Amino acid sequence: MSTGFDRDATEFSRGARAVVIYPDTGGSSRDSDARLEETAGLAMAIGVEVVDKVSFKLRQPKPGTLIGSGQVEALAETVRDAELQLAVFDAALTPVQQRNLETTLGCKVIDRTGLILEIFGERARTAEGRLQVELAHLDYQAGRLVRSWTHLERQRGGFGFLGGPGETQIEADRRLIRDRMARLKKELDQVSRTRALHRDRRQRAPWPVIALVGYTNAGKSTLFNRVTGADVMAENLLFATLDPTLRQIELPGIDKAILSDTVGFVSELPTQLVAAFKATLEEVISADLLIHVRDISHPDSEAQRADVEKVLGEIGVALETPRFEAWNKLDLVDDENRAALLEDAAKREDVMPISAWTGEGVATLLETVAARLTEGHRRYVIELEAGDGAAAAWLHQHGEVIEQTVEDDRAVYEVRMAPRDYERFGQRG
Repeated sequence: MSTGFDRDATEFSRGARAVVIYPDTGGSSRDSDARLEETAGLAMAIGVEVVDKVSFKLRQPKPGTLIGSGQVEALAETVRDAELQLAVFDAALTPVQQRNLETTLGCKVIDRTGLILEIFGERARTAEGRLQVELAHLDYQAGRLVRSWTHLERQRGGFGFLGGPGETQIEADRRLIRDRMARLKKELDQVSRTRALHRDRRQRAPWPVIALVGYTNAGKSTLFNRVTGADVMAENLLFATLDPTLRQIELPGIDKAILSDTVGFVSELPTQLVAAFKATLEEVISADLLIHVRDISHPDSEAQRADVEKVLGEIGVALETPRFEAWNKLDLVDDENRAALLEDAAKREDVMPISAWTGEGVATLLETVAARLTEGHRRYVIELEAGDGAAAAWLHQHGEVIEQTVEDDRAVYEVRMAPRDYERFGQRG
């Protein structure tokens, strides 16, 4: 019986029938069923048909196959009986483990990192996004040439003095990968410099930047669309948004602000992706305020929150950056839990319960964000040339002009504004 498996293949096709496996070591704070559902959702996000989901208790990881021999045999039987083409492991597999499992199971095997890379590769839309994904994928693949290039064992590399057959070819491919990665890093460095120029321009303008962050599928894009009136892809789909989107918005008392929708985070986000997407995530690092959108209806909401905070720390977001938690998907919470959530949120200044889908609480969230951005405003006396209309307009747009007097060719303004805006006013080009 053919399973449609080709060991030489490095990708799998959409529509592949798959089993999802979660090796439960008992060291996670997450619910195993919720973890299986998340991984199944990741697989389905790229068109894989998840036929079965299996959780294995794992006392001690096996160096050769991760899971025990009995578990491998049971899994192989499942693959044969259901005629599956793919086994998705919700764990990090070594190249040796991946190769051994493929040989034993007779189907393609992919781990969590490989799965997320596949999703990112399919979803990236901009040139920058594609560069970032390719860099991450090459970094991941470089250590797996021994698995992906097993067909090269049919070739005799070099003169055959040292090592096994095909070694010279594998090393040549590794060198090609390293060279390509070096070129990609140069291109992404240029992207980073361009973004820095854009941010510098915005700061001189200056408009406050608000970044939406959160776990994948928490509802960031739905909230973004509701606030901005945009039509950014927002589906019940993991990693629906990869490329950052920025829009101008108005807030109570603030004529202009920039709202940024960013890629969703996920537990055990591959280190290759954190590094590759650093240029994109710099929008988060430089934000004036973060809105951490949480799916409060999810059973692992608290663990997801910890994952997001961990990634924010990894990319260098300062702890003092103001942030709110938007407890989203309130419409999916039952009445009993809803009452408890609302009571808990009422005790905290940094939490706003909302439903981005229905709009409940969104207006209050924006009012609170505006108040945070404008808090701590001070009075400043600013003297301008009477004909400097651009500077006067800037003061009216970004501060509250309390009093204005004109004497001869000078205009004196008493303005209430944030210290940061006052500093930016002085830096205008």
